[in-house]
Amino acid sequence: MSEFLLPDLDDNEALAFWEGCAQGELRVQRCADCRHVTHPPRPMCPRCRSIDREWVATSGRGRIWSYVVPHPPLLPAYSPLAPYNVVVVELDDPDVATGSAVRFVGNLVAGPVAEINSIDAATIAIGEPVRVVFTTVGDVTLPRWIRAT
Repeated sequence: MSEFLLPDLDDNEALAFWEGCAQGELRVQRCADCRHVTHPPRPMCPRCRSIDREWVATSGRGRIWSYVVPHPPLLPAYSPLAPYNVVVVELDDPDVATGSAVRFVGNLVAGPVAEINSIDAATIAIGEPVRVVFTTVGDVTLPRWIRAT
């Protein structure tokens, strides 16, 4: 997994997200005024323009909303791992302010420490239930997805 391109942990907007991952918690940013949930995090609520934000834990459960298998790999650092899937997961926790879905991009893997190419993409189904797991790469704990049982 040393090939992973890792996020900047010095990004203050996303720091609480990465701290949550390190604690085994999938967090989303929520507006303290209108309660709109935002991911990825932003300095201002796109709904009411408030700059008062808070972080809340999600259930870490969802369903595969979409997926792709990049051919050729879009990022050269991931070439040795191809083919691999990239899933969009719609969380079971809706945005309480709007009822809209919160979605995350990641990989469906066989287990927390499995390679990103550990699942045959032909077996992935839209709507399939998944749950978040975490794995540490370098100084970063990354969220990934496994099939929910």
